[in-house]
Order: sequence, then C-alpha cells, then structure tokens
Amino acid sequence: MSKKNALVSLGGGPSPVINASLLGVVRACLDFDEIGEVYGALHGVEGVLKEELVRLDTQDPPELAKLRYTPASGAIGTCRYKLGKGKRAQEDYTRILDVLAAHDVGYFFYIGGNDSMDTAFKVSELARKKGVCLVCAGVPKTIDNDLGDEERTLIDHTPGFGSAARYWAMLMRDAEAENRGMYVSEPVSVYQAMGRKAGFIAAAARLADPERRMPLQMYFAETGQNIETLYANVCRSLKDCGRAIVIVSEGFDAGAPLGARDGFGHIEYGAGDDTAMQSVVSYLNRRGLPVRGNATGQIPGVMQRGTSSCRSEVDEREAYEVGRHAVKIALRDGTGWMATILRDYTAPHYRIHYDKALMKTIANSARQLPKAWIAESGIDVTDDYVDYAMPLIGDGLRTVPITGPGGLPDHARLDLTRLAKKLPDYVPANFRGRRG
Repeated sequence: MSKKNALVSLGGGPSPVINASLLGVVRACLDFDEIGEVYGALHGVEGVLKEELVRLDTQDPPELAKLRYTPASGAIGTCRYKLGKGKRAQEDYTRILDVLAAHDVGYFFYIGGNDSMDTAFKVSELARKKGVCLVCAGVPKTIDNDLGDEERTLIDHTPGFGSAARYWAMLMRDAEAENRGMYVSEPVSVYQAMGRKAGFIAAAARLADPERRMPLQMYFAETGQNIETLYANVCRSLKDCGRAIVIVSEGFDAGAPLGARDGFGHIEYGAGDDTAMQSVVSYLNRRGLPVRGNATGQIPGVMQRGTSSCRSEVDEREAYEVGRHAVKIALRDGTGWMATILRDYTAPHYRIHYDKALMKTIANSARQLPKAWIAESGIDVTDDYVDYAMPLIGDGLRTVPITGPGGLPDHARLDLTRLAKKLPDYVPANFRGRRG
C-alpha cells in the first residue's frame, strides 16, 4: 500500500495552546509509515480552497519544537470561513477534495470547534459518496469550553479553556488588589470576558477566590440577568462593603445594539461601537452609585485567547496529546471521528484519558455552563464548578525552555514557502463579488 500525505488545518478563533495540538498532529504523523509528507494549510480552510499549502514535516526541528509553547495561530494561520449550503458551497467542498487529491492527501486533520467539525464531517461525507479514499479527523479546540454535552460524556473539556481560565484567575487576583486600593474613588470595576453563549470563562474569575472573600459578581449568558438586576446587585454590594468587581460575558444583555458578525455568522463582540462592558459602565455612572466615585471598565480582549504568559501546563500537555491521539484514531478507526478528553471522576485525583466522538455529533453539540454549577444567587458558581475547573489551570506555569532576548518568549517562525500549485486559481464562494 502506497503512502498517503497528510494535511492539517486550523479553524475559528485561536487559543493559547492550539499550536501544541498542531505539533502533536505533525509528530504523530511522522511516527506512522502509512503517512508520507505532512502539509499545513495557511489560514485554515481558506488556504485549502486557495491551494496555499506548506510543508510541516521538513521544518527545522528546533523551530518546530517551539510550537509547543507558541500561542494563538500565527504559526500557520486560521480563519473564520464558513462553508454553507447550496450550489456555491458545494463548489467549495468539491474544490477541497480536488486540492487534497492533487497533493495526494489521504489524511485531513482539522483543529477547531463545532463549526470546524461540521466542515470536516461534510468533507468526509462527500469523499465517501464520491468513493474518494480520504480519512478526516478532528482535534478539539475552543477556549469557550462549549463543545460537547453538559453531562461531559462526549468531551470533558476542550484544549484552550484551561489556559483561558488561568488567565482570568490570575487577572482577578490583580484586579482585586487594584479595586481594594482604589475603591474610595473607583468603587466598581467591570471586566468583560469572552463567551458568547456559555459562561465557563466568566466563571473562571471565581478560581482566583474560591474562599469567596472578594466582592465578586459574575453575569453568565445562562442566567438571563439584565442591566437592572446588575445595578441592584452592585448597589447592594456597595452598601455592604463599599466596592464591587463585576464580570460580564461578552453576550450580556446590557440593552446595547448587537455588534458586527464574523464569518460564521456569530456576533463578533467588540467589533462594533458598543460592548457589554462599556454599556454596563455607562449605565452605572449615568444611573448613579450610592457611594462616592465612578465605575470603570476593562476588556482584556483577544489576549485571553492568545497570551503565553498565563498558559496552563496541564492545558498545554493535553492539547499536544489530543493532537497525537487524533492521528491514532484516524489510522485505527477511519474517517469521521474527533479525538476527545474524558475524565475519571471516580479517581481520588485528577485523571483523564483520550477517547473519540463522532464529528457529526460534535458538530451538532453546544453546551452551556450547567445550571447545577450556578449558585442560587445567579451571580456566582458552586464549589462543583471550582472542583471541575481548578485542575485545568495547573499548579503553576512551566518555564518556557526556549526564550528570546531579555527572557521574552521566542515563538515559532516556520518556513511558510508555499508548495507549487497544481490546480487553476480559485476564488472561495463567499468571496465572490467582494472587493479586496
């Protein structure tokens, strides 16, 4: 049997450990005789459609190794291109198969969330219907942790979440000291966390204070809180202790108009004129606080999904291993599967193993913060959430062994020389008629 090449692609938003998964896939591919050359698509599925591919198996080994500690998606790029329905979308799917065939790709690995798994599943199904020998496998990724089911039978947690949770735990430790020092003039500190429809990241603020000593309030998409209930809760905290720290999910209903939308059709909070944080701060100051001073606000922004300084060593290790596992299930179980992480809740200490779930099932899944993990007040989480999330942020940040001048991170810079194209140029369906 002749060897088939492999192609790996990234989809959707980045994470602090997405490149660890990329490295895991590449190294595992090199371990198997069935796989020949290993390619990467520049900027995700857009790179596949435009036939912009690079060699990953021939990269300088020390530079490739830096992927394990390189955050975000700058190494080969990602995108938010959505392959939809209809004739034009089918042209995109056919083009993907044509590009894979032209480069003798028999293994297609997609690192991403449910939209990415939906794309990979549809590619797998089209290949099967056309009798094309292609194995498609998924690698989970999303800092939102909204992949799978609330019972955590499909996947316990997603790579990227542990590091994002660590970011918020560390940020809130510092934010509490700031608020405590400045509350006589700035009594309310408002922060906006990522998470359109799921409150896992906002809830991670509690990991900074599991003893509940901070005047901390968290507003999750799952609870249906609004600006009026937030105002009442803040005033109550100000009367009780003179200050309040407020975390709002980016999808919090503050009465502001919806922002722009990304390539998947999701609201892209922060891309418009208003944000949940700014709307809350403006409302509190306009309505008036029962103490002296004003509310102030901060939005950490994309750094919570792209910073290496708060990376969790647990998250990094699992991201790498689940990438390796995806290659194993591709060779062992064939097409249509995504590698998963499951936890043994009967073990006395944190213990996980790697498994698999159907990409079709994952593509149609979307979980929220379980109601049982939301405190009766609606603005806090229970100890069960703390017990779930605390092991994922790790005991400490492992020192990055590869550093640049001044001890700064030395991120991977791969050779992105493109492979020679074998097909005519192609304009992705969603780009037709656009300028630029």
